[in-house]
Amino acid sequence: MKKFQQTVRFIDMSSTESRVSTKKAGIPMRTETEMMNLILQMAESLKVDAVALSGSRTNDHAPKDEFQDYDVVYLVDNLENLISDLSWLDLFGKRIIDQEVALDNRRLFLMLFEDGNRIDLTLCPKEHIQEWVDSEAEFTVLEDPEHLFEPYSQNLERYWTSPATETDFEKSCNEFWWVSAYVVKGICRKQVIYATDHLYSICQQELLKVLSWQVASDRGKVDIGKNYKYLFNYLPAEKEHEFSSLLDFSNSDKITQSLFDTMQLFHQEAQTLAHKMGFDYRKDVAEKMIQYAEERVKKFGNN
Repeated sequence: MKKFQQTVRFIDMSSTESRVSTKKAGIPMRTETEMMNLILQMAESLKVDAVALSGSRTNDHAPKDEFQDYDVVYLVDNLENLISDLSWLDLFGKRIIDQEVALDNRRLFLMLFEDGNRIDLTLCPKEHIQEWVDSEAEFTVLEDPEHLFEPYSQNLERYWTSPATETDFEKSCNEFWWVSAYVVKGICRKQVIYATDHLYSICQQELLKVLSWQVASDRGKVDIGKNYKYLFNYLPAEKEHEFSSLLDFSNSDKITQSLFDTMQLFHQEAQTLAHKMGFDYRKDVAEKMIQYAEERVKKFGNN
């Protein structure tokens, strides 16, 4: 069984710790080279079996900035041995905040450091590699002397969107118009959080889905990124402005206006997609739901 060595100190680690501890005095952010060296040195100290990097740092098309996390996995022999004493995490640097998450057979440690860097470190038993691979898109193997990753294929298209089927489209439209009634209920009951949650988390997500299908209908399968983060790279600037204008939920009036505008925009974009793809669109349902929302808000008010 491989045991980690808690007392090991790495090359330049003392200077790294010193700089991190003086962040309040304006310490510079550790460079990518420094962070990668630290990640690999820590892996060597812990005697892990393999190391891989995933997330935006493996995507050539992702924007390069200081907010990119280091999404790292350590494949290990004995997870329990490592998590029984987590003091070794301190060697990555001083943390502002962290979080430990249990993920099936894995353990995830989210760490934001005082110098602004962030590491999302997964400890994965090597017999459960597939579980980690399935949770990621592309990844880069950094160390793997035993060739543990070789049998596994990357899911490079995890966040790609394909053109919609008519069934997909029908379900999305039904979900949007059905849940819009929940938003109306929340507005009329003056339940701001309830209304906002259903509006953004469901209705506006269905709108984003329809917009992504529009892109896919023109381009074929396309990478829109996690949480639609690349979607508006493929659309005219006014589309992003139009969607962004829906996101003011600061009071009841704004939520109500956002609902009405979201309904109109979904109605417009759904018709456009249906026409382009030759899908049936229940225009009658959409118009009745818009009327329902307007009448209920007028009757019960939102003040």
